[in-house]
Amino acid sequence: MIGLCSALYCAERGMRVTVVERNGERRDGCSYGNTGMIVPSHFVPLAAPGMVGLALKWMWNPASPFYVKPRASPDLAAWGLRFWRAANALHVSRAAPILARLHMESRALYEALAATASFHLEKRGVLVLCRTAHALDEEAALVQQARALGLSARVLDARAAAALEPDVRIDAIGAVHIAEDCNVEPRVLMDALQRKCAAAGVGFVWSTEARGWRKEGHSIRALSTPAGDIEADEFVLSAGSWSTPLARELGLRLPLQPGKGYSLTLERPRRSPRTCAVLSEARVSVSPMNGSLRFGGTMELAGLDETVNPIRVRGIIEAVQRYLPDFTAADFEGVQPWRGLRPCTPDGLPYVGRTARVENLVVATGHAMMGVSLGPVTGKLVAGILSGEQSHNLLSPDRYD
Repeated sequence: MIGLCSALYCAERGMRVTVVERNGERRDGCSYGNTGMIVPSHFVPLAAPGMVGLALKWMWNPASPFYVKPRASPDLAAWGLRFWRAANALHVSRAAPILARLHMESRALYEALAATASFHLEKRGVLVLCRTAHALDEEAALVQQARALGLSARVLDARAAAALEPDVRIDAIGAVHIAEDCNVEPRVLMDALQRKCAAAGVGFVWSTEARGWRKEGHSIRALSTPAGDIEADEFVLSAGSWSTPLARELGLRLPLQPGKGYSLTLERPRRSPRTCAVLSEARVSVSPMNGSLRFGGTMELAGLDETVNPIRVRGIIEAVQRYLPDFTAADFEGVQPWRGLRPCTPDGLPYVGRTARVENLVVATGHAMMGVSLGPVTGKLVAGILSGEQSHNLLSPDRYD
């Protein structure tokens, strides 16, 4: 998502762009299996007060929403220390306006893209469903902050929440509704963006893995691949969870941890909500997509491990049944779980910008669960940086140097 958006907006500025992709034309990474939500409501970064305590509480339960697989890893230990340092109210107060503005700018870009590309943008908002008073109090406390950031947010009791979803039963004591959130069908979106890139003159090199760099001084001259070197004037590093080792070869410190997420898609559900939802305590998202229904969630820090953990999949299914009792375990029989590795920074802000060590490199990665939501605005930022119009130091990849 980040790579395609960067390629598109650079090409529209007249740059000659080549996308190098390690997989073939049919891919199944995070940009395809997610819940497709554009989320101005997600202005609180992952590194927030209370998250360290929750992580410690949950790490002993492999079915919990946030699970750290115990392992001897200096990179994980260093990432965890930075996460602990960032998880405070001051950091949230600084990060929230940045994230809210970026999400809203991205939403506006989505509306423009939907007018010229063949994908549908569903604009019904999101319901954050809460089953406990504590969770509802926490979500309600964010409503005033959301309104101050320009969002239309309101607290609903159980009856008002149920009235918005007459087709399914909801087991929740209340909810928060944020009107600005919307959603897309990820694969349809990605195919539309790929066609739009091709029409703009973007070239694609498929099934070609980036193996390293050929440097001269402080500049990159070529990307090294098994098929040979690919030369360019400027380079954009947008390799998701695989960005860190490529950055390390350039002498860059780019702390990232792959956060494994899972999703389950019912192609023809017996019933379906009309609006996207977040099951608050379970950290599970629900997204209706043109007749199908996708459930996604969990954050599992287990390194570059792409195996499916059935315990975590079962946790999603059980959470769905608690909040939406019309669904049973039988609905998910035979459904193949998807998994993907989301690139997570320690402070919950992505890396977007140039780095002091390499003159002709722009980094664009670290969006965690918000890659689809922040894709268009990130692409615009990358194009602006490469054209010399802006630097965007707020998201500097050098912030841990």
